[in-house]
Amino acid sequence: MTEPLVPTSPHPELDELIAVLERLRAPGGCVWDREQTHASLVQYLVEETFELVDAIEVGDREELLEELGDVLYQVIFHADIAVEAGWFTLEDVASHMRAKMVARHPHVFGDVTGRVVKVETSADVVATWESVKAVEKAHRTSVLEGIPQGMPSLALADKVLGRAAKVGVERVAGVIPSTEAELGAELLATVVAAKAAGLDAERALRTALRALQDEVRAAEHAG
Repeated sequence: MTEPLVPTSPHPELDELIAVLERLRAPGGCVWDREQTHASLVQYLVEETFELVDAIEVGDREELLEELGDVLYQVIFHADIAVEAGWFTLEDVASHMRAKMVARHPHVFGDVTGRVVKVETSADVVATWESVKAVEKAHRTSVLEGIPQGMPSLALADKVLGRAAKVGVERVAGVIPSTEAELGAELLATVVAAKAAGLDAERALRTALRALQDEVRAAEHAG
């Protein structure tokens, strides 16, 4: 019987997976794995993330299990590269995330004084999250900071619109579909019309979002 790579632990399979990655990247392991960097792995992280989204939306149990594993492996891979560079460890990643979640849920764990914040609805939870985050990110000079510009354009639009509203920059909504199915059909029809006219819908939306972000920065500067 093959001996386990690591001793028995509360999470033996997770520890085994970490040990597999470490062996692959160790001297005498896999040359491809040894050559990877944070930058070279980005394409795989993006691909695996979208595959996970597909599994959540239309997949079954086995697909979800597999795709979650692929994303988990990416996290472990990046952490191992960071260890080699002397930056941080996977334990550091977990510790940072644990502290973040505890701090942003004072209604469960208490605030820095130990006082438990009272909330009654999900909206209260979101408001509490945002208030704690605002304190954590007090060094930021714009509401737009922290928004990844590489997000898919529709997700980016939703994020930018939410931040823009915080400084009084808003867009008037047109006719609002009553269901996501209707919304999807309208979005698809817009892309069809753009394609027929020889226009790039993705580029058009990103261009509009750049203009909106410029407007937000101007409003912040004026304020």
